[in-house]
Amino acid sequence: MSEASDIIKAHYAASDRGDLDGMVEAFADDVEWTEMAGFPYAGTYVGVPAIREGVFGRLGGEWKDFTATAEEIIDGDEGRVVALGHYAGTFAATGKSMRVRFVHVWRVRDGKVVRFEQFTDTLLVRASME
Repeated sequence: MSEASDIIKAHYAASDRGDLDGMVEAFADDVEWTEMAGFPYAGTYVGVPAIREGVFGRLGGEWKDFTATAEEIIDGDEGRVVALGHYAGTFAATGKSMRVRFVHVWRVRDGKVVRFEQFTDTLLVRASME
């Protein structure tokens, strides 16, 4: 495994522990984080503060026991890493649970995460919110 895949594994391990600081530890200052169109938090967030507030803060505040579990990490070339896994959680406002597959595409450069892009079934996520 490469340094890039080790960095991404560390991100998911921090997520499993509920360690937000650990999750963003290797993020570049100008990291770009893209949530898929149709996802409740869709858009591209630039910089750690925007990601903390616009993505992680909302997930933590609106969902009970939200998890993003990476089941497979695929080590690519030139700092590309792909994670296959699933989201799970219960939307607090409705009490409805979901479990949805995801693909996360990461880009690491010089030991820092510079880009993230999410692919998931947004309809299944939104169904748990209604």
